[in-house]
Amino acid sequence: MNSNGIKQELDLIEQLIAASAEGQGVRALAAAVAARGHPMPRRTLQRRLDGLLEAGRIGSEGAGRALVYTRVPASSDAVLPAQPTGSASTASEAYVPVSSDGLEVRAEVNRPLHERRPVGYNRAFLERYRPNQDAYLSQSQRERLHEWGRTSADARPAGTYARDIMGRLLIDLSWASSRLEGNTYTRLDTVRLIEQGQIAEGKDAQETQMILNHKAAIEMIVESADEVGFNPFTVLNLHAILSDNLMSDPFASGRLRVREVEISGTVFFPLAVPQQIAECFEALLNKAAQIDDPFEQAFFSMVHLPYLQPFEDVNKRVSRLTANIPLIRENLCPLSFVDVPRKAYIEGTLGVYETNRVDLLRDVFMWAYERSCQRYLAIRQSIGEPDAFRLKYRNALIQVVQEVIRGGLAGSRSEVETLARERVSAGDLSSFVDAIQSDLDHLYPGNVARYRLRLSEFEHWPFKRAETALR
Repeated sequence: MNSNGIKQELDLIEQLIAASAEGQGVRALAAAVAARGHPMPRRTLQRRLDGLLEAGRIGSEGAGRALVYTRVPASSDAVLPAQPTGSASTASEAYVPVSSDGLEVRAEVNRPLHERRPVGYNRAFLERYRPNQDAYLSQSQRERLHEWGRTSADARPAGTYARDIMGRLLIDLSWASSRLEGNTYTRLDTVRLIEQGQIAEGKDAQETQMILNHKAAIEMIVESADEVGFNPFTVLNLHAILSDNLMSDPFASGRLRVREVEISGTVFFPLAVPQQIAECFEALLNKAAQIDDPFEQAFFSMVHLPYLQPFEDVNKRVSRLTANIPLIRENLCPLSFVDVPRKAYIEGTLGVYETNRVDLLRDVFMWAYERSCQRYLAIRQSIGEPDAFRLKYRNALIQVVQEVIRGGLAGSRSEVETLARERVSAGDLSSFVDAIQSDLDHLYPGNVARYRLRLSEFEHWPFKRAETALR
């Protein structure tokens, strides 16, 4: 093709991207270009996009399948200028306060792609980390994190604090983590979906599925806080839940990848040999499990899980929820990622991919955690102390509700008394029956997983009480 033809294609692609306020993915662009009479192979389209990126005519956000190409405002530069230490970015998109080391990383990953040296997975980056001897978070940073995240539930059973704020946590973390993947659900859309089962109009089915998968994964972590950890069973099952109905190969859910993957918008190339992926995955989890400090554990998982790319997709989502495991287990404030700028998060992750430097991602982590703590401690103060009776009989309440639903019972007081008699002391039986009646009155699709029930089990229960309240 002559130079005029290439210029026409570049201009067309730039116009299509500029016409979209939220950006365009490769698949959507390919269809739009073809509809305008310029069909082209995916590789050709990718070359055109890379050329536009390098020329500063377009921008990009996200990575992997979530990568979208965006218009560049007339007043901004393709590479954002460095900001003074501790200041926020003055670019049109909000940023987090960045350290001097973080600014160096940011400048590196904002260089044009053709100026950045292609790199593969550096196994030594993982191998040289010695748990409890080396640390990505300094002692003073860890002390600050503990001070921010400490709660009044620290001496109670694992997961108590997260259960106290479960309603908010499900919404915040499901929405914020999905938003970092390019999901367009609003927080209000997410509230309606999680609390009422109402799917937002005009949203892609994959976006709805992503939110619901986050909800189920968070419930798994919280309800099994004393059992989950940095082990293959936990992480593989987290991936299976988060990737449910979202993978091109459904059999790839909950399994380490056996094929090569590429990440758009970066010069980093992940491991391709399945045996090496499995070896590094085992080593990664072994090191994480040995780390004593919960915040170092959390940040370690945010660094190394996406860097290894152990799964065909959904790696960053797995890392964000895995990072919450030690926090929830230790009854510390969870990390919700609410208000975290996508650009800052992605650039911090790219810094790990391309330079093995954690400085920018650490800046994001510290800022995000302080933000989460401010939010949840305020919420916790507003709801008061947890119900001691429900805390005492938490497992018994779940078991009795399960038996009512799965047994097709109406849940009458006499039925509940029979089911509860061997689980509850005689003096507490009446109050326990009252609690079960309240739970059955308020049982609906948005909270059945709290009782470890499947939606299908609830749907087949003929004695629904809260259904009319949702209409």
